[in-house]
Formats: sequence, C-alpha cells, structure tokens
Amino acid sequence: MSSSLSHQGRVAVVTGSGRGIGAAIALALAYHGAKVVAVDLQSPNAIVAAIGRNAVGVAADVSDPDGWAAIARVAEETFGQVDIVINNAAYYPNHPIEELDLDTWKRTMSVNLDAQFLSAKQFLPGMRRNKWGRFVGISSNSVGLTVKGMSHYIASKMGIIGFMRGLANDVASDGITCNAVLPGLTNTVATQAQGEEQRKATWQGQAIQRFAEPEDIVGPILFLTSDDAAFMTGQALVVDGGQYRVG
Repeated sequence: MSSSLSHQGRVAVVTGSGRGIGAAIALALAYHGAKVVAVDLQSPNAIVAAIGRNAVGVAADVSDPDGWAAIARVAEETFGQVDIVINNAAYYPNHPIEELDLDTWKRTMSVNLDAQFLSAKQFLPGMRRNKWGRFVGISSNSVGLTVKGMSHYIASKMGIIGFMRGLANDVASDGITCNAVLPGLTNTVATQAQGEEQRKATWQGQAIQRFAEPEDIVGPILFLTSDDAAFMTGQALVVDGGQYRVG
C-alpha cells in the first residue's frame, strides 16, 4: 500500500490520541504526510514513537484554556502553524438521570463540548491568516439511538453537531471547514468490558453486522481534513455500519 501523501505539509492536532479512535487517526494522518501533535491527559508516547520524528506528544486537559495554550505552544515550537484539529477526547460515564449530579454534567460538557470552542478560539486566527483550516468534532451516533443513562453525554455530543454547524457559517469565507463525525460503538479498550450478548445486540441493529474498529472511522476523517472536502462543511457524517435511524 502506498501513501498518497494527501496531507503533506499539514500540521494536525489530535486529542485523545493515546489509544482507540484517536490513536488510529493520529497514525493515519502521519501516514498520509501530516505532522501530528498527539494530545492526551498523559503524553501518548507510544503513538509518538510509532510515528517517529513527525509527531510530538502533549499532556493536556482539553477542558482547560491553559491546556490549549500548551498544545499551541508545543505545536508552534515543533512544527509551526496548526492546520487541522480533531477533537476526539471524550468523557462518558453512564449515570441514569436519578444519579446524575451537576459535577458529572459539567465535566462531561467541558471535555466533550467546551474543548471544541476552546480549540477554535486558539487556532482560528492562524488558520484565517493562511486561508485554510479543518475542524472535525467527534460526536456519536448515540444522538439518534435509545441509550439509557447517557443524557449528559448525548447532550454534549448533540452540542458538537450544533457548534460545528454554527462555526462553519462564521469561517467559510476563510477557507476553513467544520464538520462532525458520528461513530458507532467501536472496539476499543472502553468497550471491551461489554459481554458477547451486548455486542450482538449492537450488531443486530446495524446493516454491517460487526463491531466497528478504530480504523473504520479513519477514512471519513482523512477525507474531511483534505483538499478534496473543501466544499463540505457544517455536516454531521454518520459512520456506524448503518445503525443510525433518521427520525
């Protein structure tokens, strides 16, 4: 397999890149020529080592403006201007509404949704100067499903779709696109605790009857962050094997 180097010369920030979907995105972007700023609560050293000299790791809390300032500082010192931001980091405790407390609600919103806003405030000025930029917020197909105990999570993930749509309107004239990707339940460390019956229940609701792998989510993100997607913005792209129901 040969690389098309479709992202050659681009610098991409990928949050939550220590494992799972984020790690797969970081590796794929690097394979296609991008320089990657890999971000997690602890520096994702294994992913940086796998990519090599075209990656740098940053330990940062994406719900904190200081975290984004640190990401920008490392990116600029190592690679220069950031062109692509993939907000993949997420917080997703399961709590029925009777047990959901305000602190959990606020933490869910700050990690999943505030990070989208903070990254835009941090990197939009440079993207506007360069007349090119890509924001992709990782939402979830759970916004269209019946999932119990996740009202806070679903609210935050719906918010990502709305923010990307609204941001797209503000920045389109500067060559910047903003889109959301909605993965289905994916085979990562976070979902490995599920029993076989739970997995089958997921597959039976899909057209493609298997668990998504992190690599299944990568292709649409590579497209959205390329020049090929210059006329696609403000969209919510579902990548879940045909489980999502329009309604």
